Amino acid sequence: MKKNSILTRLITLLLAAFTVLTGTVMAAGVGSSDDPLVTLSYLNEVFLPQVMKSVDEKIAARNTEVSNKLSAQIKSDAAAFERKYGSAADGTGETSGTVDSFVVVTLSKGQILYGDIGCETMLRTGSAACVANSSPGLINETTAGTIYNGDALAKNNLYMITVTERGVKATADNTKILVRGTYSVQ
Repeated sequence: MKKNSILTRLITLLLAAFTVLTGTVMAAGVGSSDDPLVTLSYLNEVFLPQVMKSVDEKIAARNTEVSNKLSAQIKSDAAAFERKYGSAADGTGETSGTVDSFVVVTLSKGQILYGDIGCETMLRTGSAACVANSSPGLINETTAGTIYNGDALAKNNLYMITVTERGVKATADNTKILVRGTYSVQ
């Protein structure tokens, strides 16, 4: 009878533990409408669309932020470029700029390129003459000479403007001049 009693006690203990565990689970509400089990249809139809909407909103906000920063940087860089390399025609038929390295300026017959003190020019194609209201006109850095008002520039010689109101006048169409420094074209 001792075996029977131990077996009975063990079964009774297991049934009691199972009853307590079932009651605890039921009290916690697992599987109820308040705490449903997660199903694939819930993930696909509810959870995933919410996550995707949140991700899309964050991406759109970040894209707007990056686009605004990029636009501001482009404007800043364009302004710096204009300051460094000169501007295009300003609507009056004049062109001007300040450049740290040589740039090609194309002049039509009769146009005059005036430079600030220290501006350097070199005639590449076409023909041009010195413009100066007094002496000296331009300094020819290649020959260490001086040219005066109306004198023709030699091709591929480097000229420096050392006095204000000096320049180079194109005497042929499509005259190309290399320029380094501050200049204006009229």
